[in-house]
Amino acid sequence: MNHLPILGISMGDPFGNGPEITIKALADRSVYDRCRPLVVGDAASMAYAAAVAKKVSGIDIKIRSITKVSEANFVYGVIDVYDLGLIRSSDIPGDPASPSPFGLGATALGGEAAFQYVKTVIELAMAGEVDATITNALSKEAINMAGHHYSGHTEIYADYTKTSKYSMMLAHENLRVVHVSTHVSLRQACDLVKKDRVLDVIRIADAGCKAIGIAHPKIGVAGLNPHCGENGMFGTEEIEEIQPAIDAALAEGINIPEKKPTPPDTVFSKALGGWYDIVVVMYHDQGHIPLKVKGFVYNKAEGHWDAVAGVNVTLGLPIIRASVDHGTGFGHAGDGHANELSLVNAMDYGIRMANAKKKNI
Repeated sequence: MNHLPILGISMGDPFGNGPEITIKALADRSVYDRCRPLVVGDAASMAYAAAVAKKVSGIDIKIRSITKVSEANFVYGVIDVYDLGLIRSSDIPGDPASPSPFGLGATALGGEAAFQYVKTVIELAMAGEVDATITNALSKEAINMAGHHYSGHTEIYADYTKTSKYSMMLAHENLRVVHVSTHVSLRQACDLVKKDRVLDVIRIADAGCKAIGIAHPKIGVAGLNPHCGENGMFGTEEIEEIQPAIDAALAEGINIPEKKPTPPDTVFSKALGGWYDIVVVMYHDQGHIPLKVKGFVYNKAEGHWDAVAGVNVTLGLPIIRASVDHGTGFGHAGDGHANELSLVNAMDYGIRMANAKKKNI
């Protein structure tokens, strides 16, 4: 078992869906055949979620509090929790015998706890005590309420690993996108489409694919404007910034099959058809929308989500980070019905990347 990668799983906002979906994901015995999972969070929150899962789904999981990675047993049926002791049982509203949504929303207490879980899991990875980090959802509003002024996980990771060149990759099955910009206004995002940044992200995309075992990645590069600007009629970013970046990447031997920007309205259909292993997108929603259309499936007849799938991976870091691709679900957190599929996907990516990294060392 010692050869299996250790996954450090941050619990997410304690009043969100993270504890619930972590219980459900680790209730699969096969997880322990592929990795050694360690939850970084609070044992009180995990114990509450375990009680809810038993009541709602019949899942019988125990929680074991530890304070050092070396104390973990990694045994199926007992989740090891690296317990920060920030949340007490009395802080958790409700009764697990009668599961219902917490109804708290964003709070400074939840934001502080979620931030500390992330900071701790980063520190464990930087120290080599865990092989990959997996993050549950936190609330940007809540961590800012707690005094930590970051726009999301990606920026926290970049700061605490002292990384200047990084990007967010979203993935679902064989559709992958990596972003030139993320959490900025659309107006600012357009201004950030510059040759040097686009080239950096193309390089990051190429390296990211290789990190998950794709030996010869094929990269698509989306345009910014309708019809890629129609030769300057609808904008000049493709001519002045994106094409020069593509030319520089091609000169380095990076495989961009079309050798030019691809119109945003067709690039994802081509990616699904196998033209590319990854698509470089110019801003947040250009990449998020197609991923979530594919990965998020709502059952209208039954009134629930059949699937909330997809993975968020931060590329360019010295450590591995994969995450769920959804929010905290405050409106339903605590009722025991959160969907764990995105966390399962994130763990799969973390395992894949950790194994590939060990193989290449």
